Amino acid sequence: MPSATPEPSPAHVVLGVSGGIAAYKAVEVLRRLRERGYHVTPVLTREATRFVGAATFSALASEPARIELYGDPTTPIPHTHLGQRADVVVVVPATAHLIARYAAGLADDLLSATLMATRAPVLVCPAMHTEMYEQPSVQENLATLRRRGVLVLEPESGVLAGGDAGMGRLPDPSVIADLVTRIVEGYRGPLSGYRVLISAGGTREPIDPVRVITNRSSGRQGYALAEVAQRLGARVTLVSATHRELALDVATNVEVIPVDTAAEMAEMVLGRAPDQDVVIMAAAVADYTVEPAAQKIKRDGTERTLVLRPTIDILASLVAARASGQVLVGFAAETDDVLARGREKLERKGVDLLVVNDVGAPGAGFDHETNEVTILGRDGSFTSVSLRSKADVAAAILTRVAALLSQGDR
Repeated sequence: MPSATPEPSPAHVVLGVSGGIAAYKAVEVLRRLRERGYHVTPVLTREATRFVGAATFSALASEPARIELYGDPTTPIPHTHLGQRADVVVVVPATAHLIARYAAGLADDLLSATLMATRAPVLVCPAMHTEMYEQPSVQENLATLRRRGVLVLEPESGVLAGGDAGMGRLPDPSVIADLVTRIVEGYRGPLSGYRVLISAGGTREPIDPVRVITNRSSGRQGYALAEVAQRLGARVTLVSATHRELALDVATNVEVIPVDTAAEMAEMVLGRAPDQDVVIMAAAVADYTVEPAAQKIKRDGTERTLVLRPTIDILASLVAARASGQVLVGFAAETDDVLARGREKLERKGVDLLVVNDVGAPGAGFDHETNEVTILGRDGSFTSVSLRSKADVAAAILTRVAALLSQGDR
């Protein structure tokens, strides 16, 4: 008789517990995860054991709780072992201290080393007093983790330790367990399941076989958008006019389509747009092109005139053909009256969001690793994003995109 089909192995969850009063709720999270059939390994910081003993977790878990990075004769490198086996790592609670160490890449205990040693999705559940949670350093560290693809379950408002109330309360264990289940089933962030098309770089219009008309766009902002969108769970297509010599990196599972001219950009973007949930036109597309000479134009001392012909307006074409529920994002690089010109372009183009930046501002715009933008919404809203890395700017833009997607048809 043929052998029976083996039962699939249960998902392996590493439950990290750091040293906050909400550590007692991690016991209930553990119980709920075990009820769902998951193999759960608790990993506690030493500070966590000040609130709940390791024996409690060991009694309920699939295997004994682990605390020490060193000294286990059965597993000489426990952090690597745990990180490689995990299908998901969830930290309940995640204290301000743990979040800071994770964002900084420190790995000086078993939990932080396991976080560094895993390629599995990671969920952190912050819990702390309101004053700590609202500290700029905590918020910046959480933003860094989100940009890297770490899932963050926001705390709730409610009664906190000591009797006061405010933001920072750990969500109910059932909420955490439900989210872990979604992650096991494939959820990777607010863009999970969505298809996102992004354009990047400055197009080049040939004058002859040697010379081109172009602009100063490096493509870094578009590439940052592609990288962050992929980490947030999206299926990303990047239509790139970025020159190869810039060697900009992008995630290996992002589809990259190279183009040179505005016409090629239009063909690739408009051809794929109908199947996309989001289209973000971050590329600096030439407004004009010329009829190129077949041979190199020789220098002979005479004046020459280039006849400029307008290129296709890709953004207007996208708006005209948009599918129901599709989110369209445009960019506007300005040098004067930035917000006024941005609002005028938003109204004229009819996109959902317009990202406006002053390319003449210090540290912003072309040829910089940083950017400073204002995100204008068709509903009259606006978000100012101060000078920061282009990856962090991308995260702010995609947060707005995710919010629009969650609203459905607009």
